[in-house]
Amino acid sequence: MKYSMLLVALLSVNTLLASEDVQTAQDAQLQQTKAELEAARNTATRAQNEVRAAKDETIKTQQELAMAKEEIAKAKSCLEEAKKKKEKEQNLKKNETLTISVTGQGVAPMNTSSPAQAYALAKRAAIADAYRAIAEKVQGVRIDGQDLVKDMMIKRSVIRTSVKAMVRNANVVETTFKEGLCEVEMEIVISYSDFVR
Repeated sequence: MKYSMLLVALLSVNTLLASEDVQTAQDAQLQQTKAELEAARNTATRAQNEVRAAKDETIKTQQELAMAKEEIAKAKSCLEEAKKKKEKEQNLKKNETLTISVTGQGVAPMNTSSPAQAYALAKRAAIADAYRAIAEKVQGVRIDGQDLVKDMMIKRSVIRTSVKAMVRNANVVETTFKEGLCEVEMEIVISYSDFVR
């Protein structure tokens, strides 16, 4: 009986020790699971932060894309307005001709040897003036201006105009000479093909 009691006591101690080992193993496993759970939470938090950053970057990119689209739309609108304006300004269309008439004036010099020379010189000056007027109408006039302001007053103002063009096939329609002044009416017929090269 002593042995059986001793055996029961030993078995009880052994069972207690075994249950303590199981408890220790369970605690260790629980600690390991808690550590893994904490690591997973940290990874999930990092992933969430990266997703937020990616969303912010996407939103920023979308905003920049929207701004770029607005700029493109504005540029297209400006281009369309410029095309419409150019079409309105364009007087000459395909398969059309345009007749430009101008009047040039020339004055006879005082020191001529005869009235014929005075007429010829005045007519030559009037023709040159008419050519200039045609060139101004066809090509336009370049204007350079310069003002010098001192003490809030204009001290000097200079305006220079110039025109540069090749005028061909201009015809003198009428010439009048009266009291030393010669007036020449000149016209030119131009077509769309004269400007398209």
